[in-house]
Amino acid sequence: MVHKPTERVLNILNLLSINHEGLTLTEISDAIDIPKSTLYPIMQTMLERNFVSLEKNSLKYSIGISAFCIGASYSRNKYMLDFIQKIMKNIVSSIDETCQMGVLDGNNVLYILKEDPIKDMDIRLISYIGKRIPAYCTALGKALLSEYSIEEIKLLYPDGLKPITKNTITDFSILEDQLKEIKETHVSTEVEEVTEFLRCYAVPLASKGKISAAISISIPTFRATEEKNKLAIELLLKAKKQIDAVDLD
Repeated sequence: MVHKPTERVLNILNLLSINHEGLTLTEISDAIDIPKSTLYPIMQTMLERNFVSLEKNSLKYSIGISAFCIGASYSRNKYMLDFIQKIMKNIVSSIDETCQMGVLDGNNVLYILKEDPIKDMDIRLISYIGKRIPAYCTALGKALLSEYSIEEIKLLYPDGLKPITKNTITDFSILEDQLKEIKETHVSTEVEEVTEFLRCYAVPLASKGKISAAISISIPTFRATEEKNKLAIELLLKAKKQIDAVDLD
């Protein structure tokens, strides 16, 4: 269901973004079919918040500095995602396993980037870009939750920690101990808590001292040799150092 007032604001911004010379109130009204009496208070609010600007001589509206800043922020974020994805590609080429990136969305991990090795997957991951999975049972999620107190985590999961597999940790005290260790080592581990026969490692990524994302490597347990596990941790910690140095914001 479309929210009409929000749609009108977005239509105005879209219209002004493609009319660089600016448009008068009448021209905007005609273009998006909004009565001027309805349009005027919207434009005044956007003008006060600097989302549009008004040229006093021509009385033409154009995109304002606030809208420009949002666009610049998008460009910055896209640059960062491209930068991180290149690092993830290097990780995959070095270890030949899947690398993923996630952010915290409420009490879930939201997967936003994924790089698979060229070879066929021996185990199909249940995660994919746009997928949400409870944070407490994934390596990515534990990395993201590592700065939370156990009291805050209990508020996130008022119904407790529910099992997804027989190996899912459902005890808050065990989770608390794991999170304390992640704070010290910067590495989180998950073994078959979401997908059987799959081990995952992850590291949190910080922006201005606050965790904002995490990246992980997933390894089928039958390939999770001591050597490969060590390599996964080394690659993730190296990636964390590179990404944190650039800053996510």
